[in-house]
Amino acid sequence: MEDRYLDVFEEKLQNELLRICTACKMLDGVLLNSDDIDDYWKVIAPEYIADAAIQIPDYPTVSVAWASFLGMAVAYGWDLDWEIFSKYGYKNFYGEQGFDDMDEHIIRDILLIPLESEKAADLEIVIRKCGETAVSMIRHEKIEPQSKLAFYIFARTCRIMYRIGASIELKWLGYNFEKVPLN
Repeated sequence: MEDRYLDVFEEKLQNELLRICTACKMLDGVLLNSDDIDDYWKVIAPEYIADAAIQIPDYPTVSVAWASFLGMAVAYGWDLDWEIFSKYGYKNFYGEQGFDDMDEHIIRDILLIPLESEKAADLEIVIRKCGETAVSMIRHEKIEPQSKLAFYIFARTCRIMYRIGASIELKWLGYNFEKVPLN
């Protein structure tokens, strides 16, 4: 029963975040992905979740939103040289202040987007909207804080945010879905 509930929540969240990103012209109504990128989340998720969970009381939006920046960095590395990048550890994504400035480090130093650029500003707006929406959707579920269910909802939310970030980066890199003839 709990797994079904989590699956429904995850699908609803993904659809809403996809809608937001499409309305903001960051995506085109589909979530771009790769098994390599999705599987890499399983490698870095435990450390990310540990870092992010302590941010929940003071910075709930940050706690989920930074997963999107992480997804973008991983998608960028997947396109650049997955053989090398897949060996990176989670802490390679840290900024000078660790988790706290991971977003700026990824944007500036990995994706090579100037922080003062319009592209960085647009990205920050969309990721914040997605993070705020995700936190709002979690709160509307009225789950007991610090319960097992709260942890699972949080973890799944972070995974969806990671996938949203990866999808945005894949779109920026020129990837898209195309119908392939079956001849």
